[in-house]
Amino acid sequence: MKEEISQTFFPSQQYGEDVHLLEHGNKRIVLVGTAHISQQSVDLVSRIIKHEDADCVCLELDEKRYKALVQKEKWQAQNLRTIIKNKQLATLFINLLMASYQKRLGSQTGVTPGAELRAAADAANAKDTPLVLCDRDVRITLRRAWKLTSLWRKFSLLASFFASFWEKEEISEEELAELRKKDALGQILDEMGENLPEIKKVLIDERDIFLAEKIKAAQGERIIAVVGAGHVEGIKRVFATDNSNQLAEIATIPPVSSGYKFFGWSLPLIILGSIALIGCKQGAAAAGDNILYWIFANGIPASIGAALALGHPLTILGSFVAAPITSLTPVIGAGYVAAFLQVFLCPPLVKEFEEAGEAMSGFSGWWKNRLLRIFLVFFLTGLGSAIGTWVGGYEIVSSLMTP
Repeated sequence: MKEEISQTFFPSQQYGEDVHLLEHGNKRIVLVGTAHISQQSVDLVSRIIKHEDADCVCLELDEKRYKALVQKEKWQAQNLRTIIKNKQLATLFINLLMASYQKRLGSQTGVTPGAELRAAADAANAKDTPLVLCDRDVRITLRRAWKLTSLWRKFSLLASFFASFWEKEEISEEELAELRKKDALGQILDEMGENLPEIKKVLIDERDIFLAEKIKAAQGERIIAVVGAGHVEGIKRVFATDNSNQLAEIATIPPVSSGYKFFGWSLPLIILGSIALIGCKQGAAAAGDNILYWIFANGIPASIGAALALGHPLTILGSFVAAPITSLTPVIGAGYVAAFLQVFLCPPLVKEFEEAGEAMSGFSGWWKNRLLRIFLVFFLTGLGSAIGTWVGGYEIVSSLMTP
């Protein structure tokens, strides 16, 4: 009888339109929809968790994002080599996106992204209430989104991303409150579904299912779940359906298509085959000349790219050496090698990420900030290598056709 009374009065009061009550068997779930840069959301989740006697608190976080959020000092103390070793580059990239998002919306609210999730974790820990991290690994989400997006969409997204650095848009707490409402948010998500269906499917729809199933599987009968407002309606829509059989599929990165593999290996095979045929038809000297041309055609543009990014001298040299080799395999590119060298030669602390949000808004900031310079080294070296590959490949194939 005591348990029935406690269930009946959970939650013990009304908290407004951002809070929704769901039931699953004998479980009662208080679903809190938040905006990630809203002080109102910070105050709301803190009040609910402190006031209600919950068996556990579910958060829209995965383990890596949780550690980055609540162990900020430890995270900042790491250098990028450690991040790469621990396979946390995706988490760093998410932080970079969040910084850009915060800049685009403005800093009027004075709340950093994810502050409400940090507040929820702090409030739960203060009461010794178990925490359950319910979101999918961010690396899987990013890689699924990237693989399922067409090439044209990828270019459009990258263009929009870089354009957002220079946008100046302000938003107030009142506008955030309006955005959390079902009608406004539903319209935005509907538009996203029409314009970017692959992205919405991975970032929203799949995670709605993942979050709903993890919340339902959480231990206890009185559960508080804190999620972004964009997931509330989707979670409510799928909550009554058993989608547990989909978890394995949506937590898997799609394999590389056979067509992409064929394209990736076809160019190296053409180059190597052409050099071999030149050797047979025109002699070893001609084959040697074409090999040298391939080395310089790839190495020079790649090293120029690294130099334009103001890479370390050894990074520039390493780019020259790596480009002719990496161009003959789709497994790794010259940009990755150059970025790896730059990280080891000029390792930035992750706390430089906090400065990157402001640095990226100015043209020169990309070169002054060591973290952003790594991205420049990666992109410009890779671009130079790609140019060299096509120039060198064209010359070699042309030499083969020469009588």
